[in-house]
Amino acid sequence: MSRLVVDLEVSLVRELRRCYEIINDRRFGGKLVPPVLVLVDTQKRLGQWSRATRTLELSRQLVFDKPWLEVTSVLEHEMAHQFVDEVLEIRNETAHGPTFQRVCTERGIDARAAGAPVPSDPAEAAAIDRALDKIRKLLALAGSENQNEAEIAMQRAHALMLRYNIEQAQTARSQYEVRHLGEPQKRANGVEVDIMGLLAEFFFVEVIRVPVYVAQAGEHAAVYEVIGTLANVEMAAHVHAFLLATAERLWQENRTDARVKSGRDRLAYQSGVIRGFREKLLSERKVLAGTGLVWVGDATLDTFFRARYPRITRRRRTIRMTKAHAAGREAGRTVVLHKPVTQSGGSSGTRRLLRD
Repeated sequence: MSRLVVDLEVSLVRELRRCYEIINDRRFGGKLVPPVLVLVDTQKRLGQWSRATRTLELSRQLVFDKPWLEVTSVLEHEMAHQFVDEVLEIRNETAHGPTFQRVCTERGIDARAAGAPVPSDPAEAAAIDRALDKIRKLLALAGSENQNEAEIAMQRAHALMLRYNIEQAQTARSQYEVRHLGEPQKRANGVEVDIMGLLAEFFFVEVIRVPVYVAQAGEHAAVYEVIGTLANVEMAAHVHAFLLATAERLWQENRTDARVKSGRDRLAYQSGVIRGFREKLLSERKVLAGTGLVWVGDATLDTFFRARYPRITRRRRTIRMTKAHAAGREAGRTVVLHKPVTQSGGSSGTRRLLRD
């Protein structure tokens, strides 16, 4: 093993220890006694808690090759096993029995992040595809060159998404998807901040910017975490990629606008695009409210989110209203959400849910 690899692994174990302490404090009230953290070369499981040796094992391939969300999800999962074993002293149930499930639910931990690779459930994917088939078809129509037809298709898709989520929110749920969108960055991009705010406001997900560790580089960064049902997280991933691409396209197409002075106006213009699109969605939702479709939120998602992040703070962003921003806002009001894409950046195992 080279000196560089050894140094990276030492830094990685140190970071895992730091994450363990943060999770212990945030999720378990500091009740866990730190075990020995060990990286192991195995493909049989991603992680394992061992009471006999008081070790918490993580797959070396997992921590070096997978996104940090997957690493910390497995770490949280194994810490939940440790909590059930050493703190609650429950040893007469199966490993993933009712006590373990309750501990995960109460703390916003994904109980499915098992210590062995678990394939996607094809039955769940098929059910989601059936439920959102009409939305997919409408979004395909929204790509029409006929502006009026495209607008009507997007409005109908918006109404169907709202109706679908109002109905789903009335049923009890215990499973939510947690996914990272975008690439880890040291500084927040104002355009992406606006997109994430729009996702939280209109696309039935919770969004938070969280710190991550980039194992290959041995550096800290931050990334956006999106939480919701699988269907809504898939939709949010599509909207995120679509709006980033659309904001860049509109910027390139409108560089000759007299209100755009130079390349330094790029972020202001693109932020305006997202704000303009938000205004469009807001006006549509007001119309839908007149038909009786009113979104009051998902209480169980809110509970899950606050269990996962009990000490969150929210910040408002000040927008400087430049001429370039106004130009972007004007362009954003004409954006029609369409043409589903495959989202691969910043997520693991993302399936293509929306098809033309």
